[in-house]
Amino acid sequence: TAENIAFDPNIEVGVMIEVPSAAIMAEELAKEVDFFSIGTNDLIQYTVAVDRVNKNVSALYKPTNPAVIRLIKMTVEAAKNNGIWTGVCGEMASDLRLTPLLIGLGVDELSVGNHQLPRIKKAIRSLSYQECSDLADEALQCRFSTDILKLTTQHAHACYGELLR
Repeated sequence: TAENIAFDPNIEVGVMIEVPSAAIMAEELAKEVDFFSIGTNDLIQYTVAVDRVNKNVSALYKPTNPAVIRLIKMTVEAAKNNGIWTGVCGEMASDLRLTPLLIGLGVDELSVGNHQLPRIKKAIRSLSYQECSDLADEALQCRFSTDILKLTTQHAHACYGELLR
């Protein structure tokens, strides 16, 4: 505006939620933006303090870590409380085993690569929101990553097992 350069003043402005501190502050951040995009690769890495590319510790990098799932839920709730939407990007968004969980947590958008899009769309069309919500509630009570992964994988197999092959 100050330089008289034309632009769309209504363009949405968002914030990446990639570190635990941003998720914890999501309620405040939501008042300043139009959307959240949860960058799961970094959020997982910084939450569990594990470098995903370091072969000595990468086995500890778990997208289904209960702390990660709770931070995602906290972020989504803050967004909804403030009338904004939440997207998820990163490998977690493309993992068909986790699609029901992300939907159940209230995520509005999954950002995936072009090659994954048809499978993700088909998977989402196979899901019941209420069942996904119930699954997320159950996952939020779990204490271990393995239990959450087992729940989500079973649900995904029941809804669209042919896509997981």
